[in-house]
Order: sequence, then C-alpha cells, then structure tokens
Amino acid sequence: MRFGYFGSMKAEPGHRDEVVRILLAAAAGVRDAGCHLYVVGVADDDDQTIWVTEVWDSKEHHDASLRLPETRAAIGRAMPLLTGEFTSREFTVLGGLGLPSGPG
Repeated sequence: MRFGYFGSMKAEPGHRDEVVRILLAAAAGVRDAGCHLYVVGVADDDDQTIWVTEVWDSKEHHDASLRLPETRAAIGRAMPLLTGEFTSREFTVLGGLGLPSGPG
C-alpha cells in the first residue's frame, strides 16, 4: 500500500508566498524518490497557513526523501520563515484519480 501524508504549517506574517515558492521548487526533486503526488495549497482567507498533501511508494521512501541534500536545504530555507505551528496526518492510500494503478 502507498503512504500518504497530509500536513499544514504556518508561515510568519508576510512570508507565506516565499515558503510556498520554496516548497514548490523542492517538488521537482521528489518524483525520483518515490513520490507520486505532491500538492501545495493555501486558502484565500488565511494568509499564513500552507497545506501539503503527498502520496509516496512507502513511508520508507518518504522518510528517505527527508535525508536528501536538496530536501534538507529547502527545509533549512523554510524553517526561519515558519511559526513552528504544524499539523500532520499519515494515512494508507487506497487509490484515486491521478495515481498509478497497482500496489505501491
């Protein structure tokens, strides 16, 4: 089964768009690491919160991606721009539109 991750983070006032740019730039490097879906979003009525949804081959692939030099560099750039308020939820992905068919 594939691994899913859904989380949010709050940016310091005035820095949400900069954090979004960092996250989107980092998205290009995760496909080869086993990522099938990496979506970054914001709400029009909340200028601080950023939502990220991910689908991976496995939790191990996700965890390994966090050790990649480019991922660590992106995290290093984003962290000073965040408030430290995070939420997260891990889940088993059963399928859906846009995902490759078959087991993870």
